[in-house]
Amino acid sequence: MTALLDTIDSPQQLRQLGRKQLPLLAQELRQLLVETVARTGGHLASNLGVVELTITLHYVFNTPDDKLVWDVGHQTYPHKILTGRRARMASLRKPQGIAGFPRRSESEYDTFGTGHSSTSISAALGMAVAAKRAGNDNRAIAIIGDGAMTAGMAFEALNNAGDMDVNLLVILNDNDMSISNNVGALNNYLTKLLSSRFYNKVKSSGKKVLSNMPPIMEFAKRAEEHVKGMVMPGTLFEEFGFNYIGPIDGHDIDTLISTLGNIKQLTGPQFLHIVTQKGKGFEPAEDNPNKFHGIGKFDPSNGNTIQPKVTKSYTEVFGDWLVDMAAADNRLIGITPAMCDGSGLNAFATTYPDRYYDVGIAEQHALTFAAGMACDGLKPVVAIYSTFLQRAYDQLIHDIALQNLPVLLAIDRAGLVGADGPTHAGSFDLTYLRCIPNVVIMTPSNENECRQMLTTGFQHHGVSAVRYPRGSGTGVAIQTELNPIAIGKGITVRQGQNIAILAFGSMLAPALEAGERINATVANMRFVKPIDLELIQHITQSHATIVTVEENCVMGGAGSAVMEAIQGFAHSIEHPIRTLCLGLPDQFIEHGVHEEMLASCGLDANGISASIAKLISQ
Repeated sequence: MTALLDTIDSPQQLRQLGRKQLPLLAQELRQLLVETVARTGGHLASNLGVVELTITLHYVFNTPDDKLVWDVGHQTYPHKILTGRRARMASLRKPQGIAGFPRRSESEYDTFGTGHSSTSISAALGMAVAAKRAGNDNRAIAIIGDGAMTAGMAFEALNNAGDMDVNLLVILNDNDMSISNNVGALNNYLTKLLSSRFYNKVKSSGKKVLSNMPPIMEFAKRAEEHVKGMVMPGTLFEEFGFNYIGPIDGHDIDTLISTLGNIKQLTGPQFLHIVTQKGKGFEPAEDNPNKFHGIGKFDPSNGNTIQPKVTKSYTEVFGDWLVDMAAADNRLIGITPAMCDGSGLNAFATTYPDRYYDVGIAEQHALTFAAGMACDGLKPVVAIYSTFLQRAYDQLIHDIALQNLPVLLAIDRAGLVGADGPTHAGSFDLTYLRCIPNVVIMTPSNENECRQMLTTGFQHHGVSAVRYPRGSGTGVAIQTELNPIAIGKGITVRQGQNIAILAFGSMLAPALEAGERINATVANMRFVKPIDLELIQHITQSHATIVTVEENCVMGGAGSAVMEAIQGFAHSIEHPIRTLCLGLPDQFIEHGVHEEMLASCGLDANGISASIAKLISQ
């Protein structure tokens, strides 16, 4: 018997089904999600939680003319399956395969590319304005999670949208707040009523009549808000200018269809609040949604992960260091913008709960919050992904660096990040950090050096950043002591002839391998800022070819710092020098296997050797 899902390759085909067939479709969709992610890895719990919502949105609305804008985009696997990509799900997050996030170049149904949080309402509002200016009544629908509502940008967009007469629907997918009492038969009935054209027509007509009697109008308005405030938490959103509806059960397809069908007939900004369960339908994910938020390959029969034993990751090194340093200095405060598990803060949060602050998806606030602490004697450590630090650039410059405050940035996921692709790659941090005065920038080449640099940054009386890659290190022994290193000092780790490779951070290992092949001197630069001028000058005096290697974009990065240094004392060098900066090219690198991605950029030992050979031959 043909599975129902096998007959669906587009929303047009989905809309031919009867309502009673949709629960079976949801069941088959969940099964495919579990089977797919078990083989490829990826985001599972968030996708399982929006199966019914995704089906219903494509069933009720005329996509792609009606625009679905998914916030973050880590919950769009069901959307991809229903929009013609079911056969390609085995290639999810693999080289040349489909992306784990929405991509405009991948499908006309992916209306907005995402990967970061809290952009959906702004983007959907822009689309709603475009639709109005084009003279059509197409809908723009933003689907945003409760976590993403902690970011200021979401409220900036709500504030702007509520003052516009456009057909915008914001759907709040609430899968964490404890509002279970609001979900049930009575609440669903009230929601259907409040979303119906009859209710809204009566409300509008009543307002017209009462507007001629100001005292009664004011009394009626207050009475309506009072009653609605007692049965639902929508007053806030109505103050923004939205018509609030909900909360409803986001797994009840009949209620979703009725409610969305009613909303489709309304005009102006609408706000629908739904409640869902992360990991819905797969018991291991229901029991541990954090584990299955982003997971590697696993056994679909029991949820046990399948992964080879690896050395300690840089994230784990940071987590261990944070606990140890907190024991040594009670001024240490740990701060994360909603990435406790991903940034390695779980042990710290458990051991020192009164010194741990998860500020939500609010990177700007996280940095200024840390700045305020630093002003009054505390020593904040902000654990943040490189790609997310970009979102708080002004706060880093204006609130921290300008005042030279002692804030340590522990920057995880620096460089390429494999299957998560360009939205999550830390390709730019050395460039955007290096141009800021007062910032000390460190690039550890192994786990022990990472621990030493974290100590160095913590003890520094100013702003500092330690950037380290995703995944495991080289497997070196890690000292238990909390020893700093001299700021601004690199070391020569291999002595060769004529050619010198100046390596930064994760690039030391392939640089050493290349150095062995071509008998090159290799330096572990360690610091991007302040750069080790003395070491660079010493190397240039005895080498005719200087090559820099970094897992960061070439433009403005660590290599640029070396070239600027050489330019400063070029007049004192008595022989010609060839120079070459190797790093990430001027393009966004597609998702894939990390090692293969580095090789494609010429940043493995083979690529480094080949680039040097080409330079010399010229």
